[in-house]
Amino acid sequence: MSQENFSDIGRIEALKRLFGNTPYKPFETPCFETSQSVYLTTTSRLFSEGVDFSLIYFPLKHLGYKCTIAVLGELVASLSHPKVLSVRLGISSKLDFSHIEELWEGIVSAAKEFSISSVSLDLVPSRNGLNISIAATGQTLMKIDNSRPKPQSKDLLCVSGNLGGAYLGMRLLEKERERFEKEGTQPDLEKYRMIVGEYLKPTISPNILNHFEETGILPSSGYLITRGLADSIKQLVRDSGLGAKIYAERIPFEGNSFTLGKELDIDTVSAALNGGEDYRLLFTIPIMKAEQFRRDFQSFDIIGHLAQPEVGAVIVTPEGVELPLKAQGWPEDDNQ
Repeated sequence: MSQENFSDIGRIEALKRLFGNTPYKPFETPCFETSQSVYLTTTSRLFSEGVDFSLIYFPLKHLGYKCTIAVLGELVASLSHPKVLSVRLGISSKLDFSHIEELWEGIVSAAKEFSISSVSLDLVPSRNGLNISIAATGQTLMKIDNSRPKPQSKDLLCVSGNLGGAYLGMRLLEKERERFEKEGTQPDLEKYRMIVGEYLKPTISPNILNHFEETGILPSSGYLITRGLADSIKQLVRDSGLGAKIYAERIPFEGNSFTLGKELDIDTVSAALNGGEDYRLLFTIPIMKAEQFRRDFQSFDIIGHLAQPEVGAVIVTPEGVELPLKAQGWPEDDNQ
């Protein structure tokens, strides 16, 4: 099958084709009906080749899905139902139309999972590889927002899945890439397929917000873990004005994480705290809802709790030692 170049198709025809097998229409401005009983939230991110991803080992469909989930996840963490999506792709000359079709398929797949009502897309040239810019807008019911409790000491810290696997998976792929370039050896990743998958295609349940609303359990705060657990905990401490304790032995890991960590000479707990790319949800749940939360949200793990402000952000070792959390981008002496 011959490859089609954008110079042969043209931007307008390319956009028509990309939208052809989707429930969305090209050339529309993303919009949705709303009312005075809701407020809107918008999130956006830019993903650049060579910085945020490598096309050497990243399937384009997975890449489109992951980038979209990263943006929609920010809305979910703030209890905002995603409604519309705006995508802008900067395309270099090394990519033909079939590549963008594959990338777009992943974006549309994520949009459909979250029942996005409207999607816009624009294609622009890029001199520096592939660039993916995505913005999303969602809505939060005022009655839900007004019912959310304020964070309190002893509120539970809960995460939606395993941590650290994405960073370990990325490091494994980089190691195998380097070995392939030097020795020509094809990688065998079957043993760590689940961990690699946590990096290439993280998932977030599209039903989580409805589940919160149906059960009457409303988190007092929420974050999407994108730069490691430590970074999100320090954000929580800063925003709430409280302290936070997480327990190392309660952090959830994929079964082979410790084995892979040893092979890569990476501390698995450090990968969870500072590795990033996990795209898990971190919520604080009122202590009074603890039993109901354990029953109704069994996919979540309780890893700690909020504390008095003077505690700061700490991790508690299995021996009971409290160590201050450190995160990239935060001052070394900042524990608030």
